[in-house]
Amino acid sequence: MSDGPNDTENWQARAELAEAALNRFQADADVKLIRAELKAEAVKAGMIDLDGLKLIDAGEVRLNEAGELQDAGAVLARLKRAKPWLFGGGGSSSAAANPPRPEPPRARHANELSHEEWQQARAALLRRR
Repeated sequence: MSDGPNDTENWQARAELAEAALNRFQADADVKLIRAELKAEAVKAGMIDLDGLKLIDAGEVRLNEAGELQDAGAVLARLKRAKPWLFGGGGSSSAAANPPRPEPPRARHANELSHEEWQQARAALLRRR
């Protein structure tokens, strides 16, 4: 085998292609990591619909050397001010605050009522007629 100029150029071209593929892979991994971290931060911030993350400019968030998002809290705070309906309000009418009853209310039978309760129920029925 000879190590001519063609072999050196071939190896150099292959190394450049491999380096370009590695850079593309790293960029794709960074984008996926940013999305995952933004989702986690959005849930912490109380975002109701994570589709609202599409409104964030990807250029606003960067990863630091440790692989963590920089200024994610600030980006989400700006989004919360601009589009507050994407975030939970923490109102008392929330389904999580008032869980449903385990069973629907059941009508009581006449034989389960006291004599006074039965008379009141009977009088109420007769008034409706």
